[in-house]
Amino acid sequence: MIKKSSLLIPSIEDVLFISTFLYLSFAGQGLLADGDTGYHIRAGDFMLDALAFPFKDPFSYLHPPLAWTAHEWLSEIIMALIHRQFGLTGIVLFFGFIIASAYYLLFKVVQTYKSNILIAIVLVILTLASSTIHWLARPHIFSLVLIIIWYYLLDDFQYNNRNRLYFLPLIMLLWVNLHGGYMAGFILASIYLFGNLFKAIVHKDAEASKKARKIGIIIVGCLFATLINPYGYDILLFPFKLTSNQFIMDHVTEWLSPNFHEPMLFKYLLFIMLAILAVSRKSLNIIETGLVLLFTYMSLYSARYIPLFGIITAPILIRQADALLDGESRFKQFIRKRAERIAATDAMSKGYLFPILTIALVVIFAASGGINYAFDEKTKPVAAVEFLKKEQIKGNMFNDDEFGDYIIYAAWPQYKVFFDGRSDMYGADRMKEYFKITRIEPGWEKVIEKYRIDWVIYKANSAISLFLMERKDWHLIYADKVANIFVKDTPENRYLINKYPDVNLVIEEDKDDK
Repeated sequence: MIKKSSLLIPSIEDVLFISTFLYLSFAGQGLLADGDTGYHIRAGDFMLDALAFPFKDPFSYLHPPLAWTAHEWLSEIIMALIHRQFGLTGIVLFFGFIIASAYYLLFKVVQTYKSNILIAIVLVILTLASSTIHWLARPHIFSLVLIIIWYYLLDDFQYNNRNRLYFLPLIMLLWVNLHGGYMAGFILASIYLFGNLFKAIVHKDAEASKKARKIGIIIVGCLFATLINPYGYDILLFPFKLTSNQFIMDHVTEWLSPNFHEPMLFKYLLFIMLAILAVSRKSLNIIETGLVLLFTYMSLYSARYIPLFGIITAPILIRQADALLDGESRFKQFIRKRAERIAATDAMSKGYLFPILTIALVVIFAASGGINYAFDEKTKPVAAVEFLKKEQIKGNMFNDDEFGDYIIYAAWPQYKVFFDGRSDMYGADRMKEYFKITRIEPGWEKVIEKYRIDWVIYKANSAISLFLMERKDWHLIYADKVANIFVKDTPENRYLINKYPDVNLVIEEDKDDK
């Protein structure tokens, strides 16, 4: 009996998309956990309003203005356009859609290997869950989709001899203008190139030699494609300048290694990978070995690479785990039969009815006001910035870097910041000065004098806030559970000091009540 396909049967990838998209649509506040989203939106606004690309920083008061390569300019324009029409709710829904689409595509790709569908389901879900560590409404999300497509085209060429590599320069042209993650594309292509060269030289494999030549030509084409951007070869140099700056790598949280004391699913994915590779009777080939070693190293070096690790290793692990089910034991037969039945049912699905309906329902719900997102007032200085906008404080500020991102979003150009999430632009020397103040290190007052800082907005209960409360030359004029605002005791600030004389008293009363 031939089973007919049906629009009314959702495929497994449909279910993955729907569940991920619905979760991020209704519980996606975490996508706004990082204030960088705010400055990306305003960078896009700046370009749209000026009809020009920024080469100097417009968001900081530092003079002369710092040189700035807006290497994610296309992402920022897209974000600004969405924000202008749909606000932060539109931003969350858009990036939720991109993330859901990425893992929809990943499952579609692993299905092409004709592996055990049960294994594919388990490993793709674990890969998806592990990647949540870096789900943020920022340009790097575009790289998740692009690397899956890029990887599939290379794999399809390598193992199925379908040459569609000519798409890679076109993808690179888009990728290089969206996000610096385009370097992962070159890393992948280079591993396939050197893997084929190894086979050609060591094993005298003529077919591998032909493949190496074709991949090499495509890599050259991709290099030329990267030069088609507003900043020329500077965009090519940017990732190397950033990752070679050891001080920034060691002091920016998202570049640090994963903390295995935290309850992260990545460690279980890593353990499963080691277990599968240890017991599988199928050896990794030279290309798979290179991919596993390099992306495992990258994920251990920096937690931000964990999503890429999952995407790259998932297809390899699925093929390896599938080989473990060879044999005639009852358990293996049971698993294979169940997988065959699931695969047969999945093959009956047709079309994209359920994802389209889900998207439509979410859009309708958002349009009616049922979904609404904003930056979290419990973690971002929302109320403090409203105070700043009302008081219009003059002079130069010193600010928490995360606060700087939000200030750019909510109060630029009225206020310009000392520091924000663009640590690559500010550089190691300025970051050291930033830490000198926040940690109250010797010489912190010289930094205050150097930049003529007249007021400070920083986290409540932080070391610098507690320190400034004890100083007679600094006065607290605003305080809430998130942020404190201090002004230096100068004639220009005397009206604020007189206007808000009781803030310290309120804080002391709160301490007594506790």
